[in-house]
Order: sequence, then C-alpha cells, then structure tokens
Amino acid sequence: MSVPSFESMSAPTPTPEGAKEEYNALYASWRRAKTRGERLQAIRQWDQIRRSLDTWQALTHLRFNQDTQNEDHKSARAYCDEIRPKLMELDVTMKRELLASPHRSELEQEFGTQAFALWQSDIKTYDPKIAEDLVKEANLQAEFIQLLASAELEFRGVKYNMSGLKQFAEDRDRAVRHDSIRVLWRWFDAQRESLDRIFDDLVRLRHGMARKLGFEDFVPLGYLRMNRVDYGRADVERFRNEVRDRVVPLCEKLRKRQARRLGLSELCYWDESLHDATGNPRPRGDHDWMLARAREMFDQLGRDTGEFFRLLCDRNLLDLKSRQGKAGGGFCTALPAYGVPFIFANFNGTRGDVEVFTHEAGHAFQSWMSRNVKLHDYLWPTTESCEIHSMSLEFLTWPYMEMFFGEQAAGFRDMHLADRLLFLPYGVAVDHFQHLVYQRPEASPEERNRMWQEMERIYLPWRNYGDLERAARGGFWQQQRHIYLMPFYYIDYTLALTCALQFWVRAEEEREVALADYVRLCSRGGEAPFQELARSAGLVSPFEEECLAAVVRQAGERLGVSS
Repeated sequence: MSVPSFESMSAPTPTPEGAKEEYNALYASWRRAKTRGERLQAIRQWDQIRRSLDTWQALTHLRFNQDTQNEDHKSARAYCDEIRPKLMELDVTMKRELLASPHRSELEQEFGTQAFALWQSDIKTYDPKIAEDLVKEANLQAEFIQLLASAELEFRGVKYNMSGLKQFAEDRDRAVRHDSIRVLWRWFDAQRESLDRIFDDLVRLRHGMARKLGFEDFVPLGYLRMNRVDYGRADVERFRNEVRDRVVPLCEKLRKRQARRLGLSELCYWDESLHDATGNPRPRGDHDWMLARAREMFDQLGRDTGEFFRLLCDRNLLDLKSRQGKAGGGFCTALPAYGVPFIFANFNGTRGDVEVFTHEAGHAFQSWMSRNVKLHDYLWPTTESCEIHSMSLEFLTWPYMEMFFGEQAAGFRDMHLADRLLFLPYGVAVDHFQHLVYQRPEASPEERNRMWQEMERIYLPWRNYGDLERAARGGFWQQQRHIYLMPFYYIDYTLALTCALQFWVRAEEEREVALADYVRLCSRGGEAPFQELARSAGLVSPFEEECLAAVVRQAGERLGVSS
C-alpha cells in the first residue's frame, strides 16, 4: 500500500449506532462460522474494524496534542473520549466470544496464547457500569494536558512553554539554572489548586471504578489495565527493593562525583542536569540539520532502518519542534490503517533532543517492523516490552553520536549512561508512590506530598530543593505526566532499562549479534509476554536474581564508579 503524507491521512469518524451495526454483523459472521477458514475470516474482519477505529482514535488524540488550543481538535477529542467506552463494550463482547469458544485450542495454535491472556485481562477491566466514569477520566486527563500546555513561562524577558524553558536547566551559569527552575516551580505553585483537584478527582474516580468491578482498590485494576500477564505486584516490589539496595548507593556516589566536577560543595536540584562544568554536549545544528544527520545515521545502521526513517521524513510522520499550545513530552503512536507510526516530541536544543528522538524512533521502528503481524493485538507488545525497543536503540546508536556532537560525543555517551543509572531510583520511586496513593484514595493533597517526600528519602536521598518551596514541600511528583495520565506505567521504563543495559553490554562486545537480536525482537511485536520476549532476545529478566546487579556493576565500571 502506498503511504500518503500525514496531512492527507484520515479515518472515518464512527457513530455509536454505526459501530454497533458493524459489530453486530461481525458477531453474526463469527457465530455462523462452521469451518476453520470461516472462523479465521471473521477474526480478520474484526482486525480490520479495530485497525480503522484505532487509527481514528490515534489521529484524533495526536492532532489535539499538536494544538491543544484548536477548538475543532478539542471537540473531536471530547467526542472520541465520549464514545470510547461504547466501542470498548463492543470489543469486549467479541473477546468474550473468543475466550468461550469451543474452538479456542485451534485459535491458540493459529495466533498463540498471548492474545487470549490479553483478552482475559481486558474483559476484567470493563463493564458498562463504569462507562460514564471512563469518560470523566478522559476529560480530566485532557484538562491536565491543556493546563500544562497553556503555561507561558517568562524568563529574562522571553516567554517559553515548559519544553522550551528546560534548555536552561543545563546552562553553565548556576544562577541561570536556578532562576529558570524557580520560574517553573512558581508556575506549579500558582496552579497547585487545579493540579491537586484534578489528581484528587482522578484517584477517587479510579478507586470508584475498581470497587464497581469488584476490586479492593485501584492497584489490581491498574495492573490489569497494563496487561501484566506474566508477573505481578510481588515481582515489582522485589525489583524496587533491588534498586534501593544496589543502585541507590551507586547513584549517591555519582551525584557526589558530579558535585566535585562542578566545583560545588553541595549539589542542588537545579544542578542535577549539568554534568560537566564546561557545559553539557549539545547537538551542533537545528531541527532540519538533526533530521539530515538522523537520515545518515539510519542509512549506516542498516537492517531496514534507513528505509524506515526515510519513510517517516518523506511522509511528514514526525512533529519534533516545540511551540506554544503544543502538548509537552514525547511519544510514538501508530496509524495501523496505513501501517506506519508517528513520532511526537519537543526539541529544545539540548542533548535530550537526541535522547528522546532515538528513544521514540525505537518505538516507531518496532511498530513498523510489526505492521504485518497476524493480529492487531500484536502490533505493540505490553508497555514494558515496548520500552526495551526504545531504550535499547538509545544505546545501539552510540557509535553515531559524533554525527550530532562532534568531539563531545564521548562525553555525551558517559552522561547518557550516568543519567540512565540515575533514572532507575526515580523510576521506582514514582511506582512506589502510586501504590501508596491508590491504597489510600482518601488521602489529602498534603498527605500525598508527604508520601512523595518519603519516596525521596528512600530512593533519592541526595535531592536538595533549596528555595524551591513547592518541590521541597513534596510537590515534585506533579510534574510527572505519567502519574496523572498513565497510572502504573512508569515502572516499565526501569524494567526495560535493565534489559536495554544488557543490549548495551552485548553491543560493546558483539555489536552485530546485538543488532541482529534487537531487530528480531522488534519483528516479534507483541506475540509473547514480557519475560518471554526478553529471553527470546537473549536477555535476562529483571525479576531474576542478580540481573540488575550485573548490568549496574558493568555500567558503574565504565563510569569509574563502583557500588
């Protein structure tokens, strides 16, 4: 299929009545199927329906994120969120039929057992009695996105959005770093009532949905919504403890070394992003220059990545420039009706541009390699597996960093590795915090802030906010979008990073082997659960004893800091 330019892409907007009619026809086809071929044809029919609907939802939310102030995009998103529960109900009905089918064994042989495990999770997360609550949840999430996107932060006579202001966090001048961060946290302090209200409403709403579905609190429902089918809460807790015991001491040494290198007696929060007193490496060109270098990089990397990236560029499947009204952050989404991904980011001229770009390109490459999977359910794996693809590509592109940073490339590689080690404690802190929050949905905003302060004492004991009052009072967690928008997602980054570090070690020793394993993993899509996918690529599961210790030890040795 010829792929059109993004501007001309579209998907039919469904109506509840039309979708119901289409699904009723699907159910009828499935129920009258007498042969294996007829059953497979009904499932293919279902796949086409889902690809069309998912493309419509992806385009709707993507265009809203591109311009949160556009009234048409806001209305389209609101309509999408309004009818989404009705579409979920129709989809869950089909999943129930497949799970109860007397031909299930035959279907498992054709498609594998993973789809059935995913469907089993999905049917437990939805009932018509929570339909209105799901709409309210989506509206609150949209309000949060718009609130952050609306921020106009004036710094030294110029107005920035959040993404634009972050460039000053790496400035060599400590006063610039401090003052820019202070502008940001004054905004969070001014918006605390709205931020507290939105999150309080989300927590109580999610708890209420969990109770309606028969759960004690939102935690088990949150795990099911993440489709965690081959590990559970005890595994995650054990992993968090491993990070606390093995990684936090190493990171304390990294922070002390950083303070010495910056010539500081004490490292404050506004110093944490600067690793070199002479200045962090920065890309040597603007947006267009970066894309040209990326084309060269992927052409040289080979293994279909050159063709893949040229397609993204030629079809305008990239939106990387920061601008007012655009939602913050970075993500990759898929447009399955066209068989292509889309990368969304906010460049600000720092080394983070290269990091976020290679990260999201990893997601995009996996989605593109999986575009012809047997079932739509396998286009993406579960999210912790998705993050292996993204975080591993950050490391696998290391040999090409001279293209972006010149003689500063070696410094970039060391900073990138150090930052990833330092991320592990933060990532598990976010996860542990969310468990506490949803176990006590009645907690006040002040009590939640104290929960976060306890997380910082355990996992981030070096953190010093100085005169940043809002952050010092426990409000730092409110800048983490995932906590509002994607509960229990954040631990996935740390699990995947443990796997990505293994890819880094392998690439240092046998680069061609590592690349081949990586591409093969991307090609599998989501046909297996997390730990099986990891092992199929020769990776050790993060839940296995000594896995984290081994990769962290090697990373620490590379940086000259041992735990």
